[in-house]
Amino acid sequence: MRTFFTAFQVLCISRDFLGIIASGNFIEIPKGLSIGAATSAYQIEGAWNVSDKSESTWDRRIHTNASYYGGGDTGDVAVDSYHRYKEDVQIIKNMGLNHYRFSISWSRVLPTGSPDKISKDGIQYYKNLIDELLANGITPFVTIFHFDDVQSLFEKTGGWTDESIVEYFADYARVLFKELGPRVKFWTTINELNIYCEETFYIKATELNTAYTIRYKCVHNLLKAHARAYHIYNNEFRSSQGGQVGLIVHGSHHIPKIANDSESSKIAFNFETGWIMHPIFSKSGDYPEVMKKRIAENSRAEGLTQSRLPQFSPVWIEYIKGSADYLGLNHYLTHMVEPLPKIGGRWFDDSGLNKSYNSHWKFTMSGFSIVPEGIGAVLRKIRDEYNNPPVYILENGMAEKAEYNDFKRISYLYSFMREMLLAIRDGCDVRAYTIWSLFDNLEWYSGFTPFGLVHVDFNDPNRKRTPKLSSYWLNDVIKSRKLIPFNSTSSSITNEDNSNSSHRKYSVQFEILVVSMVLMMYAF
Repeated sequence: MRTFFTAFQVLCISRDFLGIIASGNFIEIPKGLSIGAATSAYQIEGAWNVSDKSESTWDRRIHTNASYYGGGDTGDVAVDSYHRYKEDVQIIKNMGLNHYRFSISWSRVLPTGSPDKISKDGIQYYKNLIDELLANGITPFVTIFHFDDVQSLFEKTGGWTDESIVEYFADYARVLFKELGPRVKFWTTINELNIYCEETFYIKATELNTAYTIRYKCVHNLLKAHARAYHIYNNEFRSSQGGQVGLIVHGSHHIPKIANDSESSKIAFNFETGWIMHPIFSKSGDYPEVMKKRIAENSRAEGLTQSRLPQFSPVWIEYIKGSADYLGLNHYLTHMVEPLPKIGGRWFDDSGLNKSYNSHWKFTMSGFSIVPEGIGAVLRKIRDEYNNPPVYILENGMAEKAEYNDFKRISYLYSFMREMLLAIRDGCDVRAYTIWSLFDNLEWYSGFTPFGLVHVDFNDPNRKRTPKLSSYWLNDVIKSRKLIPFNSTSSSITNEDNSNSSHRKYSVQFEILVVSMVLMMYAF
């Protein structure tokens, strides 16, 4: 039976309903915790060949393999944020976000990859964006490198498997610190070193051991590049600019598949998160011992005379150690892990582990496992293993098919934020929470994907932006500084779009929107 309510009835009961949900077991959000959203240059900017911008590796990759990458979707226009950044900043402001994380396009700023040619237009675009953010009370979190290399430089050097690119990156970072540093207080050098190297060099490797060799070299050089950028800032700019420099690791949670097998989860943590963190945040520096031992063992079993994992010299170990003011953490996944048997004297995977999922878990449309407890577990592990460094969560979120009434996203964000706040209660030094993403965007080889708090119509030449229900919920959370409980049963109503919601504006009272969610449960 369908039930109908008048607008007057909705208005009358809205305040009472909000009182009911607000009287639940909400958690206070610490005053110092910054809440924001993230994007990256290639995924939203567009303007791929405007002015003197050169071709990036992702421009080349998608232009030459359109059917493989995203079914023909490209970053040529993407969200067109390059031309619409002022509109985007107003969306951020209206949402009440404390900070906005975005990245710089290397090929837009240095078309050759080298400071011998600095693009005035490219630098000015980012100055304009940063100034617009600051004028509206929004803190910029700037990522120097988020997966998009300069194509000509990649061809010249061979990319991150060649150590020569380290100094190119150092020069690039110096240009950004000089040009943008007076306006920026939070820098992240490199996004997800481990994921970048796995994805970038996956299709080049025909055998697993070759793939790992390439990836290890890639991360090795990225760590050196990060340290170079950090020390350049520390020695040349910190005293005058007073900012912070960190880097971002993708940190998954690992649950032992076999009862009482605590060793497997420790090994998995070291092969993913520790791979990046240990050289920087541990007292000893260098890669985790279990990683060095197992890769060397597998290398010998393959007949190699030395480990496929490159070695840092003592000088580099000291140079990299301590080269971060904070850790940027991206979290999306939880896995089950179990030991692998050796076949022919070696493990199929260098870690000696097999990863899988629990069939009872729920998954996002991207195939990511939804285990909210995972983010808290990773934070506590970082606290215990690396002396509780400052952590800025710089990506967490999900893709959902619903264009506007994204109930599942609200439920997801509530659950993960709750676990983060419980970790803070347990002493984890978490200073920011950042949702991926501000907009629906080009999700690399998956094409245009609904990851955003804001819907983008990619069929509209103007790329019309429409805030989703989650953006209103988040705005209320930020204003109240309370994690407002969400009725999780709403998330199972429907995953279909509601076109009647497409013209909602920020001036609409959030309480009316919340009540409409509840009414829909009864109307359908």
